[in-house]
Amino acid sequence: MKYYILSLSFIFGLVACGHMEKAAGPAAVPVADKQPFEHKIHGDVRVDNYQWMKERDSQKVLNYIQLENAYAESNLKPTKKLAESLFGEMKARIKEDDSTYPYQQGGYFYYSRFEKNKEYPIYCRKKDSLANAEEVILDVNVLAQGKKYYSAQIADVSPNHEWLAFSVDEVGRRFYTIHFKNLKTGEIIKDVLPNTTGNWVWANDNKTGFYTQQEPNTLRSDTVYRFALGDKAPVKIYFEKDELFNVYVYKSLNQRTIFLATGSFDSSEAQYLAADQPLGSFKMFSAREKNVEYWPDDGGDGFYLRTNYKAKNFRLMKANYGKTERAAWTPVIPHREKVYLQEGRVFQDFFALEVRENGLTHIEVVDRRSKKTRKISFPDPAYVAYIGTNREYKTETLRYNYSSLVQPSSIYDFDLVSGKSTLKKTKEVPTYNSNLYATERVWVKVQDGTKVPVSLVYKKDLFKKNQNPLYMYGYGSYGYSMDADFNPNIVSFLDRGFVYAIAHVRGGQELGRDWYEQGRLMKKKNTFSDFVQVTENLLKDGYGKAGHVYAEGGSAGGLLMGAILNLRPDLYHGVLAAVPFVDVVTTMLDSSIPLTTAEYEQWGNPNEKRAYDYIKSYSPYDNVKDAKYPNILVTTGYHDSQVQYWEPLKWTAKLRDHNKGSNLILMKTEMAAGHSGMTGRFASTKEDADNYAFLVWLEEANKL
Repeated sequence: MKYYILSLSFIFGLVACGHMEKAAGPAAVPVADKQPFEHKIHGDVRVDNYQWMKERDSQKVLNYIQLENAYAESNLKPTKKLAESLFGEMKARIKEDDSTYPYQQGGYFYYSRFEKNKEYPIYCRKKDSLANAEEVILDVNVLAQGKKYYSAQIADVSPNHEWLAFSVDEVGRRFYTIHFKNLKTGEIIKDVLPNTTGNWVWANDNKTGFYTQQEPNTLRSDTVYRFALGDKAPVKIYFEKDELFNVYVYKSLNQRTIFLATGSFDSSEAQYLAADQPLGSFKMFSAREKNVEYWPDDGGDGFYLRTNYKAKNFRLMKANYGKTERAAWTPVIPHREKVYLQEGRVFQDFFALEVRENGLTHIEVVDRRSKKTRKISFPDPAYVAYIGTNREYKTETLRYNYSSLVQPSSIYDFDLVSGKSTLKKTKEVPTYNSNLYATERVWVKVQDGTKVPVSLVYKKDLFKKNQNPLYMYGYGSYGYSMDADFNPNIVSFLDRGFVYAIAHVRGGQELGRDWYEQGRLMKKKNTFSDFVQVTENLLKDGYGKAGHVYAEGGSAGGLLMGAILNLRPDLYHGVLAAVPFVDVVTTMLDSSIPLTTAEYEQWGNPNEKRAYDYIKSYSPYDNVKDAKYPNILVTTGYHDSQVQYWEPLKWTAKLRDHNKGSNLILMKTEMAAGHSGMTGRFASTKEDADNYAFLVWLEEANKL
């Protein structure tokens, strides 16, 4: 093991923000300067020693980040060979010349493909038939040359298929520049729209479109613009004043209508415009009401909308053209108490419904005339199925995707006439044999009597009751469901004897809307206690060995990691906290940054004392205590737009202040990335390998 040597100039540069404390390990432990800052509200005073870390781009902060990175790199040197081995395994499971299965849109078949040794996708199409010549419409590898970070998205192809709108973020802050490419000439024209959300839709004149832009500090998507190719400047057509709401534009599958939707976590409102009349004015669909959500689509004979109006788990309703106010809505698919309607698509002859029942997803196809329903069923005990890419309104085929913890993603076409599903493509995963692995779905009763579903996977010949290391994963926020889909990188854990478990804790929407409500606002602590109690019960049931338990969560899942570390620091041997949202009180009191006002409906508004007291009682940063914390690896991106870099940076320093044990607490900041980590399929895989090596290394040492 080599010692990490700091140059004198580097050390002198760090004097202003911290000092070097000698440690027995391979490098000195960074100790940040303490500059007490008092947060005062509701007669309460919180002293924050590390508020100064919020000074973005100051040399003082940059120096301290360098010190943390150097310390992490030094302590992770023993994992380097293991990380290289993991990366080799993970890369071997990537089919380097893979492609997506084509979908039809108009007279073209669109798809993307990768070439060997290249990081980014190449977007292509073929006219009329898959047997015809390929046309490359965008090669992201060419655009990304020389860029450390490059995220490109296809925004939309014009109705006549002659123009491509695509958006690019070169920093990781999720500010996208929209570009336009003439697909007849191959020219990327000079018209650009900077600082957008990347959301764009074309009108039917093939030159005009609508897009959304976010406020530069809060990143709230609040403004809609209209722009026509060749115009000198875009025209603002809508501004959303309510800080709880974000705006979005989308187009109906039948290409008749453009919708301008604005929504909070609890309410929504839509306006609509004929796609043939882009210079017209948007009309109100139905004025917003508190706790009423609706999302309309154009069905040719009227509007259809998925809504929770008098239907907690949502239902499908219809509004006639010209009579779209809520009082005129009529039921189409009724509300079901135990079935959550999470997605609905309207085709010419049928509705496609994506529903959740008993925690698992199903797809229902409903004939629009007869209302006859066909349910598509699936074999694995834990899986995910969802409506795939469907761009044709007049069709007798529904495309959907299926995956499980042991089955790679597969694309199917369901024939409405025969009622049969045809497999079109299974993602090829070289070196992987699904027969070697087993998946289970179990229910774990927690303290208040609630049963929490858990999805499990392990390698059959390595599973021994009470003997395996247990790797717990969780999220539990925003109503986002963490489904049991296939992750090829996790196979490297399974091959080393780990049991991998996804705890579907409250705060997600796996069991419907009520599951979400039980894990937010003044019931948020259920998310954390669920995770801890699921871990304990899995150990009792023999799915892991005490002292060999690991946990991972990112973003709001990083909040979960911070909370469980305070609740039960003794339960876990190693924790990976990625871009963790941990300084909840301070962030939710600062309306100038992202994750604040729009999220009062998630966490509560701490400007109100009751919410303040509750959030403070679980906020990881505010509840760090003297304890023997487990080994912890914290990661962040300096340009993270969702969870600002200073939250994990401050948290790491405070954890070290209170750690009464000798376990490692490490912090890595990627200076050229944002919330989602590195771009490029190999760069992101290597990032995973580096982070996962930490947990595998801990377990290998734990066996000795």
